[in-house]
Amino acid sequence: MHWAAQLSTLEMVMVREERTKPVSILIADDHAVVRRGLRALLEAQPAWKVCEEASNGREAVQKASELKPDLAILDISMPELNGLEAAVRIRKVSPNTRILMLTMHTTEELIEATVQAGARGYMLKSDAERDLIAAVDALIHHKTFFTHTATEILVDNLRGRKRRIGEGAEDNHLSHREREVMQLLAEGRTNKEVAIKLGISHRTVENHRAKIMDKLHLHSSSELVRYAIRHKLIEP
Repeated sequence: MHWAAQLSTLEMVMVREERTKPVSILIADDHAVVRRGLRALLEAQPAWKVCEEASNGREAVQKASELKPDLAILDISMPELNGLEAAVRIRKVSPNTRILMLTMHTTEELIEATVQAGARGYMLKSDAERDLIAAVDALIHHKTFFTHTATEILVDNLRGRKRRIGEGAEDNHLSHREREVMQLLAEGRTNKEVAIKLGISHRTVENHRAKIMDKLHLHSSSELVRYAIRHKLIEP
């Protein structure tokens, strides 16, 4: 009984500590002014704390792996590794981290890609001041949050309305590595620079590039760049 009483007391203390532990949040956006604005809104909530910031997707994955935050807010269009690819990797290195995707765009392809990447929320940057608190609160309570326009698109699809078929559909056939290589190439990096960045051989990069061009029916570097911009993988 003595040990049982001690164990019960310890469990109660642990529960109280868990309840008072602040919600840890990682912010990833390549614009410092956006990160500062988000941090100010979030830390106005006494139970929330921004544990770290990242300026690109690759850095976000690394910091999520180290810190295991409760929530990660990811901009979709980030250099080196976009938010969608970062979300997939964060889900692997920190499965309990819930992900809110932040973007300037609302398209059916991006919304579907967000869901496929394992994100639980999708919010427009223009709605952040109004909706950020509600979005984060929903995710930390294991709910979902999608901006109004995104919700309408999701409902339309569930009702079986005719889906728009765009060029972006073929991007689903690319592997994660191919999408990563495509983004770096579209950002203007050479095959050699991509090889060094990813720790792979120059020949491997060439092979990935050839497969990307073939799968997406592209014929030049300029077409690849236009494709990446059109599908919001990089900013123009």
